[in-house]
Amino acid sequence: MAVRTLDGMEGNERKVPHREEADAEAWQRLSAYAYLSAPERLEYVAVMRVFCGTLLADLSVPDLLAKLAETDGPGASLDGETLTRRLEELVRWGNLLRSTHTVKATSITEYQRSRSRYQLSKLGERVQRGADEVLAGADAAREVSSELLVLVDRGLREIAAMAAAPGGADPQQALERISTLFVQFAEFAESVRDFYAYLGQVLARYDLDSAEYQGFKELLLDYVEAITEDVSFRAPRIAAHLDVAWPHLPGLLARIDAHAAGMGALADGLAETRVQRSRGRDIADWEGLREWFTDTGGHSSQVDQLRDATLRALQSLLANAKRMLRSASGEMSRRKDLLRLAAWFDAAEPEEAHDLAVAAFGLYGARHLGVAPDPDRSVPAYVSWWTGPVVDVPVALRERGSRAPRGRAAAAEDHSEQKRHLMEQARQQAEARQVAADELRSASGRFDQVRLSAPAMRLLLELLTTALGNARLSKDARDFLLDGAQADDVDLGIRLTAWRTPGRSTVLRSVDGDLTADDLTVAVESPAIESTSAPAMGEASA
Repeated sequence: MAVRTLDGMEGNERKVPHREEADAEAWQRLSAYAYLSAPERLEYVAVMRVFCGTLLADLSVPDLLAKLAETDGPGASLDGETLTRRLEELVRWGNLLRSTHTVKATSITEYQRSRSRYQLSKLGERVQRGADEVLAGADAAREVSSELLVLVDRGLREIAAMAAAPGGADPQQALERISTLFVQFAEFAESVRDFYAYLGQVLARYDLDSAEYQGFKELLLDYVEAITEDVSFRAPRIAAHLDVAWPHLPGLLARIDAHAAGMGALADGLAETRVQRSRGRDIADWEGLREWFTDTGGHSSQVDQLRDATLRALQSLLANAKRMLRSASGEMSRRKDLLRLAAWFDAAEPEEAHDLAVAAFGLYGARHLGVAPDPDRSVPAYVSWWTGPVVDVPVALRERGSRAPRGRAAAAEDHSEQKRHLMEQARQQAEARQVAADELRSASGRFDQVRLSAPAMRLLLELLTTALGNARLSKDARDFLLDGAQADDVDLGIRLTAWRTPGRSTVLRSVDGDLTADDLTVAVESPAIESTSAPAMGEASA
């Protein structure tokens, strides 16, 4: 026999009402969308638009009739009795509230006409605003606000610097930066979602003609690629700024709350009042921002999902391209013909079915030899065996049915001579480079007086290119400088250093021609020799 304790009963009694209250509240909120699916939805929308066009205004039935008549829309033909029923339904669904406005009337008739006044509820305003946004731009391609991503990057960098500064950040400045940051991020994220939803709707179509396909192809390959590259470039930097600011966020948000509590103070004074704070004031908002750009908790970031969505869009684009190519070549769907053929098979006798199969598919008796076709020559499935390419069958397989070779196996080929030749060739090349390195070391400091050999010149240009690639461009008070313009070859024991000398030029002479490098000085030395300063090295200048 099961025994239920008093504690358990009390626990269930506490949980069940809480769950029922939550379900009832969710049902009440969802009822606010009922007028959008009602048969008279256009009249309801017209009435709600009148209320949304005012702020803190309560309207009576005569007022609404006058305003609906001005719009000349679906609600212009409503009479007073019908409009009253519509308003009562909106009150029942939670979109409107009965007004407590005091009625001042000079007659009983005026009192009866003005006693019922209505005003807009917060939930009703949000539902109608969302419905108007859907009706206004449901099929439009929304441009992605990629420029906001740069502002998000910059704002996070400033917030991270303010949070990590000695003494903490100024609360008012931090609040302004955070509010601006989250407004920009919300707008960017919303534009990305809208654009990819539109893109998926377009790519799901299978009725695109060549002109539409060309336009969407350019949109996908150019615009989407630019968006993905911009997000991929900015995401690591934004993630790095978040990592710097993250340890300081709790203290920073606490200082902001102490400085400007705002409507959050109402939540402490009135227990039944719920306050929706501005974005960025709670740590949960920052967690959502972090999840957009970084992988957290084993879930992929929105940046990774953006790349996956772009890949799926490219796959859909290729599917449309294949369909258009098949349509152009006449290889359309044969579903109707196959259904007719299936009906023939179903009504045919066994012998007739064999004849139908031979006539339709060319399935004659065949010897299955297991020969793989040429991988470079793909044959579509609709090509008949009669007209298709022929596969060459080896004589041994055709005559004996076996691939095993007969006779003695051939001896393994000896490649020692080729190996020796390659090793000798590599040794000669190494010796030639060493000779060129020795020549460069001996000519350093007098390049304008010595004519280098072709191998030495090639080695010098190779080292000079590497050094300039390693250099960092800096600027002092007078001119630009080259920092770290150096290249080493450890195997050859040589080092090339270059630095900028305005007004002087380096002349490199060789049997293949002369090279003049303006405002540049070049020095060649052994890595083991450490010089105290750049001018003390052997300089090549003229």
